[in-house]
Amino acid sequence: MKILFAASEAVPFCKTGGLADVVGTLAQKLGALGHDVCLFLPQYRDVHAEPLKSGPVRHLRVPFDGGHVDAGLRFLHRRAVTTYFIDYPLFFDREGFYGASGRDHEDNDRRFALYSLATLEGAKSVGFKPDVIHAHDWQAGPICAHIKRRYAQDPHYAKTGTVFTVHNMAYQGNFPRAALETVGFGPEDWSADGVEYYGQVSFLKAGLAYADQITTVSPTYAKEIRGAERGFGFEGLLQRRGDRLTGILNGLDIDAWSPIRDSALPRRYGRDDANAGKAACKEALQRECGLEARSDRPLIGVVSRLDYQKGLDLAIPAVESRLDRAQFVALGTGDPALTEQLASLERRHPGRVHFHRQFDEPFAHRVYAASDIFLMPSRFEPCGLGQMIAMRYGAVPVAAMTGGLVDTVFEAPGKGGRAPNGFVCAPNDAADLGRALDRALDARPKPEWSARVAAAMAGDFSWDRSVSAYLDVYKKAAAR
Repeated sequence: MKILFAASEAVPFCKTGGLADVVGTLAQKLGALGHDVCLFLPQYRDVHAEPLKSGPVRHLRVPFDGGHVDAGLRFLHRRAVTTYFIDYPLFFDREGFYGASGRDHEDNDRRFALYSLATLEGAKSVGFKPDVIHAHDWQAGPICAHIKRRYAQDPHYAKTGTVFTVHNMAYQGNFPRAALETVGFGPEDWSADGVEYYGQVSFLKAGLAYADQITTVSPTYAKEIRGAERGFGFEGLLQRRGDRLTGILNGLDIDAWSPIRDSALPRRYGRDDANAGKAACKEALQRECGLEARSDRPLIGVVSRLDYQKGLDLAIPAVESRLDRAQFVALGTGDPALTEQLASLERRHPGRVHFHRQFDEPFAHRVYAASDIFLMPSRFEPCGLGQMIAMRYGAVPVAAMTGGLVDTVFEAPGKGGRAPNGFVCAPNDAADLGRALDRALDARPKPEWSARVAAAMAGDFSWDRSVSAYLDVYKKAAAR
């Protein structure tokens, strides 16, 4: 198939979170299977691709805001995917992909409206006729609407189906009604069946309402977003389009996340020598972070965006009351209030707590490898990659039962001989989180712990199963 990926970020070029991992890895997996895959990204200031600076530029004339603008199109071929970058410095050569200094850029509607139109014009310019366009999250949502509206009579897209993946319903791209014409929509699109959402233009709704097929990033989250608590006002639309909605669990890049070949670790290990390997990694991290050299103290790890969604405000008191028998290492950036709470915890408990308050990929790898317990107390979690990575590294998760955590973390034996690989609690329940953490700490010195570690490390978190599911969705979209 000829597949066009449209997203606001993708590894290894630009990343703020799991969206980038999913887009970059899935595109490469499909390309490696022989599909003709291209990816369109904005060319941000911080795009990590040195050849772009001196490479050739194709000029694009993009319809925009009632007129036209001139943009550039650069490209880079990496492994099995050609990536095209929309070069428009006025919108993308600035600090932060979506915002700076803790605030969104005020013109994000214009920025990603241009990106959406430039992607469609760019594919025409290079002669790429996709069987399917796979658009991700609100930034690319308008593409699905444009295929059905603005480009409905364009022969280039006459046989193109669209798939829209929502990675997190909480991020919607809602803008004032004045954005309607900027995005390239008309008055006829301002309706309950179009892009109107409670008096605003919703880029997310443009994807949900117009895509031929909709996916989200875990089977459980696909069920949750059809209800009022997780649907964020879109539950009625998703119920009506339920026959087009599929939950597909994200996979991991198992080459990048592999303790047996991870160059960031002081000692590599696999399933057969996990105890010795993790002990060495834990000892090294204790030295690096100034923690007490205690092999008998379980190490609780967190690698997370600091956000209300992640439930860390519930975890901090639960962890603090258990520091008489555990140590705690956290890596994260984000909300200033949570940042200060973690910094204060570190100040109150020197030698038992370390807080790493900047993004540091190699350090994250070392936390996964050194941790005995990995904490994910999310209030909601569409999929979650952290628990999968932790299990690859033999860290047993303590996780809230929501979204993709339900699909990956099991405290009791399940169907098909599924082995227990973690501990679970109710979301948004501090008391239940504390009880789950106690069960994990109590189990740590017992023989059953090794069985949970082994089950965690044996989990199949590769993309193979998910890629097959996406191809089925692509075929449905193309057929429509």
